Amino acid sequence: MITKELINTIIEEKLTSDECYLVDLKVSAGNKITVLIDSLIGINIDYCIQISRLIEGSLDREVEDFELEVSTPGLGQAFKVHQQYVKNIGRDIEVIPLEGAPLKGKLTEVSDECFTIQEEKKVKIEGKKKKELKTFSHNYKFDEIKSAKLIISF
Repeated sequence: MITKELINTIIEEKLTSDECYLVDLKVSAGNKITVLIDSLIGINIDYCIQISRLIEGSLDREVEDFELEVSTPGLGQAFKVHQQYVKNIGRDIEVIPLEGAPLKGKLTEVSDECFTIQEEKKVKIEGKKKKELKTFSHNYKFDEIKSAKLIISF
């Protein structure tokens, strides 16, 4: 039987030695294996092919047939692991907290327990006619949010 633990054991050493990390790993009941990998400097298609061949070479299709997909997380997908937050420091993200309204801002800091985003917002200043742009800092613990994802801008 093909399990997540088996696939993880196959690729763990290679990913670690190449300074890459596992974002998500799924093995469905029909042996459809989906592996999402990334690194702080990004992953190219050739590296996905290397990981795919490593997995295929370690499994025997004669014993158990499987479908395999190795890729990087999509641009619009929510962050799943801590390293994705670290990779995106300095970029704009959208955070959906467990309580409260969604918030967009620049990811400025990431620690083991939480992260900080800076939101720029126009606010009314007493005694002035025009609204002024102010920066607000928001700290979130990872367990206080539903999701966070990169905002794509062109």
